[in-house]
Amino acid sequence: MDRIRLVTRSILIISLIVAVVAFLFSSPASRLLLPLFSQKHISSFLAQNRSFSNSSLPQMATKKAPVYFFSHGGPTVQYDTEHPAYPVLQNIGREITQKVKPKAVVVFSGHWEAEPNVIEVNSAEHTDLIYDFYGFPPEFYKAKYPNRGSPELASKIIGLLTNAGIKAKGVTRGLDHGVWSGFSVAFHPENNPLNVPLVQVSLYANQDVDMHYRLGQAVASLRDENIVIIGAGMSVHNLRDMFATRGDPRPLPYSVSFDEALKDAVEAPPSERRARMKDIAKRPDARQAHPRFDHLMPVYVAAGAAGDDAGKRTWTLHEGSMAWAQYRFGDVPTSRRRKQDVNYRCKMNTL
Repeated sequence: MDRIRLVTRSILIISLIVAVVAFLFSSPASRLLLPLFSQKHISSFLAQNRSFSNSSLPQMATKKAPVYFFSHGGPTVQYDTEHPAYPVLQNIGREITQKVKPKAVVVFSGHWEAEPNVIEVNSAEHTDLIYDFYGFPPEFYKAKYPNRGSPELASKIIGLLTNAGIKAKGVTRGLDHGVWSGFSVAFHPENNPLNVPLVQVSLYANQDVDMHYRLGQAVASLRDENIVIIGAGMSVHNLRDMFATRGDPRPLPYSVSFDEALKDAVEAPPSERRARMKDIAKRPDARQAHPRFDHLMPVYVAAGAAGDDAGKRTWTLHEGSMAWAQYRFGDVPTSRRRKQDVNYRCKMNTL
């Protein structure tokens, strides 16, 4: 407390000196005082006191919200509590709600492709769920996931995209299962509710990975406001082979080879990541792992939004013609830093 008061008094004294000096040097008396108070001496004095005051205050560096890629699984994921991915998604969700504590979440799902050169943003505040799957038991089509959007955030996203030269428009759309199935596990409405606005943004209806990387770059500044960006897809996703093998869980060769190549590219130094990720889309096993790139594109969006932050695969599972890699870009706030920030604010409030 004494230290804080000392800093405050120092700042007040410096401000008073600056005001007095400014007054004197703007008056006729400045001709007499100028030889006594050279600019060099005054600048030196102010610099010394500024240095003292800055070093006396705790550093409050702004941290960007991390970016995530979810391998979200199918419509069964929220019911299959014994699946290895279930607790993994739960842990990631708790990390976001309890450590990151975002202001909002923006999600790009592999289940929403707009137009080849246009991005759509869900600008509705209240939307229904989209049951975009077929052949499942009746109860699957009665699933609920409470969520609310944000027209204000949607408008901001459209502005960011427009400023980046990307054609974008707001639409009213439901939330597809590429979001709500995995989110029902990560952000369970009762056990770990999200409780912040959730805005979904489309992908392009094309197979251009670099366009999707640039899409992520266009919205990266949202992280400065502690808005979490999530790409939701699968690191390997081949439904054709899943049906052909009748769900055999033994990994197909490309499930392993492409998933590991994706890891190497995503975890490359940020200065190399974009080129490395562009190259892996040309691998022979890329089209085996993803006959269409819809479920792969969200990881490109996430990587683009990450900027200079490193990517890390936090978990994966090779299962038949699928792979479940989960990625985080950037750092998670530490409890120690949050405690320091809270203590500092408390001290300032007592002055």
